[in-house]
Amino acid sequence: MKIKNLGLIFLFTVTLFADYNYSISNINEKIEKRMFDGNSHKKDCPIELKDLRYLNLEYIDFQGNTKVGELIVHKDVSQEIVEIFENLYEIKYPIERMQLVSDFLGNDFDSIEANNTSSYNCRNIAGTKKWSRHALGKAIDINPLQNPYISKEGNISHKESLKFRNRVRTNPFDLEQRAVILKNDEIVELFKKKGWIWGGDWITIKDYQHFDKRK
Repeated sequence: MKIKNLGLIFLFTVTLFADYNYSISNINEKIEKRMFDGNSHKKDCPIELKDLRYLNLEYIDFQGNTKVGELIVHKDVSQEIVEIFENLYEIKYPIERMQLVSDFLGNDFDSIEANNTSSYNCRNIAGTKKWSRHALGKAIDINPLQNPYISKEGNISHKESLKFRNRVRTNPFDLEQRAVILKNDEIVELFKKKGWIWGGDWITIKDYQHFDKRK
């Protein structure tokens, strides 16, 4: 990975190991503008930009191609997220897309409709006035269409997710099917080993896309 014109005003780390490329940087002016313009960060958010990190991470898409995605996470979890996503890359876990929620004007529904894997978004928990763990950069939603949020009444908001209500893989060789996250999957274990909680373990609701860190 070639990186040009690095400024001295922000931290930048680039590592190549096991053929995996990634970068970690502070939030620079360009990313800050994207966040404010894209409504994913606001002045009253519970975290300051200096406590967030911008990541570029390689991933395998649903066509089996290597792509480079974007995530913004809390600085305290940035390195472990890199390690988790390196492992996901090694086991060839597929991800359809990985863009900043700013690209969807901070709209969580639209981001999910695009099957976007994302992390930081300065928003409340839906239907409440409480900050989401996403507003702290300590939550990640992965392939949300294949791994839907199911309410305690059994409702699913996204039409394309309805076929994934029953948590089975009908074809383990199909990359879209492989994106379905099941209880004993390696992706769940990778997050849990780092102390993350999986929404698929919740009792009254299920949020199969969701991982968050409480410490």
